[in-house]
Amino acid sequence: MLGWLILAAFALDLVLAEPRRIPHPVVGIGRLIEKLELVLAMLRNRRLAGVILVILTLLITGAVTWGLLALFHAMHPVLGFLLGVWIAFTTLALRSLHKESREVVSWVKKGNLPEARRSLSLIVGRETRTLDEEGIIKACIETVAENTSDGLVAPLFYLFIGGPILAILYKAINTLDSMVGYLTDRYRELGWAAARIDDLANWIPARLTALLMILASFPLGLNGFNALRITLRDARKHRSPNAGWPEAAAAGALGVQLGGPAVYFGEKVDKITLGDAEKPVTIACYHRMIRLMYLTAVLALGLGLAVLGLIF
Repeated sequence: MLGWLILAAFALDLVLAEPRRIPHPVVGIGRLIEKLELVLAMLRNRRLAGVILVILTLLITGAVTWGLLALFHAMHPVLGFLLGVWIAFTTLALRSLHKESREVVSWVKKGNLPEARRSLSLIVGRETRTLDEEGIIKACIETVAENTSDGLVAPLFYLFIGGPILAILYKAINTLDSMVGYLTDRYRELGWAAARIDDLANWIPARLTALLMILASFPLGLNGFNALRITLRDARKHRSPNAGWPEAAAAGALGVQLGGPAVYFGEKVDKITLGDAEKPVTIACYHRMIRLMYLTAVLALGLGLAVLGLIF
């Protein structure tokens, strides 16, 4: 049944994206983190508080998810299955990632860069106020590439090895990192544990994403051999142990250069560059990145189903 559950969740994600009017587990996890952070503020040892924050968030998230699944399954197996599909669906972000990045690019097409920067600021961590058209499109491609791992391949990976419970625990880790895992004065110590466990949780998915992107490049008419070359050359140069893998693979496949200086929280960060500037970064490159994202997700789904079939 796990294979059918994941297949249904994937199909649901393609159709619905993330409906805003229906309760979303990640929103609940975010509120839980906020409340726990307030309670733990009394601890002087901020690193210890961060460790406790991670442990409590995962314990509560896992217990609530398990309890709800057990309750619904006890009421009727079909209800348990449907709840499992819903939880699995909320861990995926294929259509949402496309929708949010497409909105940014649509403003660029209309020549409205201020609105494009505003929309972009909702999906990236960097400051967007000074970005030109190429910088906006490049940021879109980078976030789509990185989130192909975080929002698609990684959730699928954890769904296949641990079902909805493990997948929602992964999303809790992801949410912890996005909320407290910053290298700022406020979160440097508190977010240490969240950042480290997020690095660990994404280690395999990031590398798997790069491999799948390389394979997906060939049928899409992109440069798969260059994607492999750039991944091997540049992936480890990234300050993140994981983000460089999908971004380098994407840069190589598209024949563009990603990365470079960016501003975070008012400070300029000299990020390394990934890939070679063989082609200019254009809207056409963004559309090729979207096709690469979709095919990579389909390959990840197919691989998981194949492995599941071999095991069971």
